[in-house]
Amino acid sequence: MSGENCFEILDKFFIPKNKEKIENIKGYTIKYGNIIENDEIIDEVLVSYFKKPKSYTTENMCEINSHGGNVIIRKILDICLKNGAELAEPGEFTKRAFLNGRIDLLQAESVIDVINAKSEKEARTGIKQLEGSLSKKIKEIKQEIMDVMINLDVCIDYPEYDVEEITNNQIDKMLKSIKLKLKNLEKSFENGKLIKEGIKTAIIGRPNAGKSSLLNAILKEDRAIVTEYEGTTRDTIEEFVNIEGIPIKLIDTAGIRNAKDEVEKIGILKSKEIAKDADLIIAIFDGSKDLSEEDLDILEIIKEKNSIIIINKSDLNSVLNQDDKRLCSVCNKIIKISALNNEGLENLYSCIAEMFKLNEINLDSDIIITNLRHKNLISKAINNVEKSEESINQNMPIDIVAIFIKDILEDLGNITGEIVTEDIINEIFAKFCLGK
Repeated sequence: MSGENCFEILDKFFIPKNKEKIENIKGYTIKYGNIIENDEIIDEVLVSYFKKPKSYTTENMCEINSHGGNVIIRKILDICLKNGAELAEPGEFTKRAFLNGRIDLLQAESVIDVINAKSEKEARTGIKQLEGSLSKKIKEIKQEIMDVMINLDVCIDYPEYDVEEITNNQIDKMLKSIKLKLKNLEKSFENGKLIKEGIKTAIIGRPNAGKSSLLNAILKEDRAIVTEYEGTTRDTIEEFVNIEGIPIKLIDTAGIRNAKDEVEKIGILKSKEIAKDADLIIAIFDGSKDLSEEDLDILEIIKEKNSIIIINKSDLNSVLNQDDKRLCSVCNKIIKISALNNEGLENLYSCIAEMFKLNEINLDSDIIITNLRHKNLISKAINNVEKSEESINQNMPIDIVAIFIKDILEDLGNITGEIVTEDIINEIFAKFCLGK
């Protein structure tokens, strides 16, 4: 519970073993006792006390730690509500922390990134932003602009002082500096998108080439059905795996061939659509057989796409080799594996890491943008920097230049939440889990 009256509400149904007045209880302490209703003990609990302003929300807060189990938890929640508490809205605790000034909007958004992290790198990026690394960088850029805005305001308010030429030089130098910094942040979104969304990877091939076997080998579990019969996979199967700390979204698709029935036809159409939208295609071929017409169709699909060719079944007599001209003309990344015996998978992982330069992502020294909202606002700020530069080059009045520069400040203020609208705030916190 969080809020001005949370301790008073708690006092109605929590009986500590050592009774103490609320005002005498120190923050960051834990009390042992019982939750009571109608003189009946509901559960034996520990209650943590956090006194304002030193709490997550900067308000008085308490946390009830029960033995768990849905029945008991629901009962305690019901008792809280009966005694005057209200259910929190999605993200309300973090929203209060933001509205009460403990964190900025950028840090608040990083909370949901930490919660939803699918990989260690995504979690670490979220933690860095929660600690304020990106907020600090945005503030530094804003301060660099504000230092020049002082002289700019003097020019506008006191035109009799001849400082416009000096101010223009300062503005030009400042714009070049912040443009470089904003461009670097914008560029970091390429890696940020990889960290947050992962690499959407479609596994395609004709029936029984080994698509499902490859998926199972990578996941180290029997996730997909594997039989000697063709056409077992009718719909897509999606799973995440981490390579170099980056989530890889693997999609096992229906085998591509002339469909035998309407259901298989739908599955094959879906396979082709997924391959079209994928960041990476792993095209798998049966190395114990020569290329069929269906295989040649698959080569057409991956032409001019980010792709890796897998020659599977290296444990059998090889008919298809890595130097096959038909394969080499389409893709220069060709790997031999045995999905059945888990051989050659490390070569596949290394190839993916090299293609997407995963080893070059440095979380220790780099500030990385992972949020599309932030990236769009930074792009907008860069656009306003360029408008400011253009206005100076065209010798526009200084007050016109000032308008574009103030637009840059507004874009950056929208990132940290200093001037953000209520609608955007509500939209952001609606994505949170209940309460958090």
